[in-house]
Amino acid sequence: MKARVAVHREFRVGTIDERLYSAFIEHMGRAINGGIYDPGHPEADERGFRRDVLALVRDLKIPAIRYPGGNFVSAYNWEDGIGPKDRRPVRLDLAWRCKETNQVGINDFAHWASMAGIEMMLAVNLGSRGLEEARNFLEYVNFPGGTAWSDLRRSHGVSEPYGVKMWCLGNEMDGPWQIGHKVATEYGRLADETAKAFKAFDRNIETVVCGSSNDKMATYPEWEREVLEECYENVDYISMHKYFGNNSKDTLNYFAKVEETGRYIQTVGAIIDYVKAKKRAKNDVRISFDEWNVWYHDRDVDSRRIKEWDWPEAPPLLEESYNFEDALFVACLLNEFIRRSDRVRIACIAQLVNVIAPIRAEKDGPAWRQTIYYPYQMASLYGRGDALQVSVDAPRYDCRVAADVPYLDAAAVHDQQGGMVTLFLVNRHLTESAALDVSLTGFLQPQLDRHIAMGGHALTDTNGADHQDKVAPSPGSGVGIEDGRLRGSLPPLSYHVLRVKVS
Repeated sequence: MKARVAVHREFRVGTIDERLYSAFIEHMGRAINGGIYDPGHPEADERGFRRDVLALVRDLKIPAIRYPGGNFVSAYNWEDGIGPKDRRPVRLDLAWRCKETNQVGINDFAHWASMAGIEMMLAVNLGSRGLEEARNFLEYVNFPGGTAWSDLRRSHGVSEPYGVKMWCLGNEMDGPWQIGHKVATEYGRLADETAKAFKAFDRNIETVVCGSSNDKMATYPEWEREVLEECYENVDYISMHKYFGNNSKDTLNYFAKVEETGRYIQTVGAIIDYVKAKKRAKNDVRISFDEWNVWYHDRDVDSRRIKEWDWPEAPPLLEESYNFEDALFVACLLNEFIRRSDRVRIACIAQLVNVIAPIRAEKDGPAWRQTIYYPYQMASLYGRGDALQVSVDAPRYDCRVAADVPYLDAAAVHDQQGGMVTLFLVNRHLTESAALDVSLTGFLQPQLDRHIAMGGHALTDTNGADHQDKVAPSPGSGVGIEDGRLRGSLPPLSYHVLRVKVS
């Protein structure tokens, strides 16, 4: 299979917002309790946070993290998680039928995020609560002192405000499963008033309004239009959520869901443009794809378990074991975010630890990297700079969710300051190698600096506590610079990061 790729120094998509490689964590299952926080674990620090998990998180170089939910936030009282831990109430979490101990609240999580080097992106409850509780939360978190809520924070040992700039206005409010579910115009009005109040506090705050929970909702895409018509001038982003799986056991169809996602982004972008034109607005609204991941291996089983259990504390939930096929899919999806980074400015892998996560942490045992950890890490480390337009001339295939899908998936990023072009390539063909030929027009004296590869695994191979590195990157081979072009061979079902030094 011949695969010709062309990139040009001057043909740019735009500068990538580093928040494209953000994450999400929710009070759900063992994501927080038993994940990042486990006071009884041998690796726990003096505040109960696991050092081994923290080290794996740090290696991802995550710029921002969305917290505390998720469905959880729509019935959450943020005040329950502040003050002395022995006085914090235990509540029922109606989203996941669990007990919430509130041993980790905003100040505890802020401390962890600071240790991890991650900026917080906070969500407010616009389900069971509203504007008043949201603005109180903002004042507690962001005001220096001299007011009731800011002085309460100071009394809890936090003298300086956190200065959180990103705020999510609720979560999936289109979903009938959501506590406090609303129709589009009702939610749009509430989001508009909340956004106005937040920007009255600080005009530099960025607000994220809820888009559709996914592109299969009966109300999509009308929801986006109706919501934005209510609040367009006062919001900065509209959210997108989508989870993926291979229930049909059709690998090529699974991989093509990346193309389906591209159409989803394109549609929401068109609605944004329509509402902007209709309202004669001057501001631009971008996309925050703040929940995405593979979620299907145990989804049906977990749905049944939730209905049957009797309000446990931090039970194992949605603890997917990801395989090599999932890693290849995630690599392609991250490529799509890079290719559409003019629209998608923020994206959050959901979630970070244990719950549909790149990191697993065993109770009283080790923590390890799942297969999907690695493409996420590669994109975060090397996918910063200017996204370049990429032309791919390679054989294509048709399947149920998309047509004319190239077997070679490609994205390219130019780091001007570092003098580096990085190509992220996935050969999706099941049996054939790709004879690669990449032109690098406008880039002088290219030299292959590094080749990282993942391949040679069965699609079903996974990592686990007793085989933590079964699926992991290794130095690649078979690709080099010839006459100023990248040439070589990419094996079938393989992922490649090619770092090219340029003048």
